[in-house]
Amino acid sequence: MAINELLDELEELVVGSNRVPFTNKCVIEEDNLMRLVEGLRKELPQTIKSAEDVIRNKQQILDQAKKDADNMLDQAKEYATKITAEDQIMEQARTQAKEIMDKTIENSTQLRTDSLKYANDVFEYALGNLNSALQAVQEAQTGLNENVQAAPTITPVKENQK
Repeated sequence: MAINELLDELEELVVGSNRVPFTNKCVIEEDNLMRLVEGLRKELPQTIKSAEDVIRNKQQILDQAKKDADNMLDQAKEYATKITAEDQIMEQARTQAKEIMDKTIENSTQLRTDSLKYANDVFEYALGNLNSALQAVQEAQTGLNENVQAAPTITPVKENQK
């Protein structure tokens, strides 16, 4: 179950719970709350792993772009060495190699920028989900603690008082 679905269920649990009269407190079934908390515990590592996968893929994309740039540069150098020694032809080869290199650097830089932006967006999304989950759990814990404190104390009956 996705984090957002778990958070929606948690919200529904709180909103749909019985209210304590004249307070802003509610009574939540512990089993339902614990099931949702356990679901969040299981789901958070998967969300973090997804973010790590994005970072790993970013590096692969950057590595491939560098490899492509190196291949293009090698091809340009190979082409330049095969042509005749005439100045005009040599100048054309240099110009083409520079254009290829400039374009490759430009593409590589843009790809890196886009990859970093995407990774940051994924992290911000994950952080938002984590913060929402943390806030919901803290609110649930506060509500539970308030309910425990508001419950009447039961004192045991001693045998000779029967």
